Amino acid sequence: MVEREVKAEGVLRFSSMVLAAISAAVVGLDEETKTVFFTRKRATSRKLQVLWVFTIIASASSCYHLLQLCGSIAIAWLRKNHSQVANKFFAWIWLLLDQGVAYAMFAVTVAATEGSTVALRGVNALQWSELCNIYGKFCRQVAGGLICGFAASIAMAVVSFFSARNLFKLYSVHHRREISGLKKWRWNLFYSSFS
Repeated sequence: MVEREVKAEGVLRFSSMVLAAISAAVVGLDEETKTVFFTRKRATSRKLQVLWVFTIIASASSCYHLLQLCGSIAIAWLRKNHSQVANKFFAWIWLLLDQGVAYAMFAVTVAATEGSTVALRGVNALQWSELCNIYGKFCRQVAGGLICGFAASIAMAVVSFFSARNLFKLYSVHHRREISGLKKWRWNLFYSSFS
């Protein structure tokens, strides 16, 4: 059962890493050049600052999940030598980092979506024109990158759930009795449905 959970967490970490890397690559490398009123104008992610921030945060979260995946493999090999306090310490750090990365990725994806909506529809009160009428390919690729960003955010939220579950299992009565070598037993029906 525990091995299946570890594999599921590994698959989720890998999928969130791949989705974040794809979203960063699609948005960061996207560009389109058009001639508007006898001048050539180029649309890139650096023109809309929030898309550039999205690219940086998505790249950083992808690197974080790659490092975390490598760390999980290393900790699995070394877990037998760690004490209970060290496991709790690592579990707290992983939970806080996983939640921070998930929240940052979700927040920057929402902000990039809002900025892209302004580029898509324009703002008449501020006399901002619709840019997606001119740069259609650029807007479609940004939309694809943002969809991958939302999928990565969801995967990261589920990974954060696994980290929280791993941490709180260390504080359960059932886990303490296993560690002390006493007979296994379930302390209520609610806990037994999750084991």
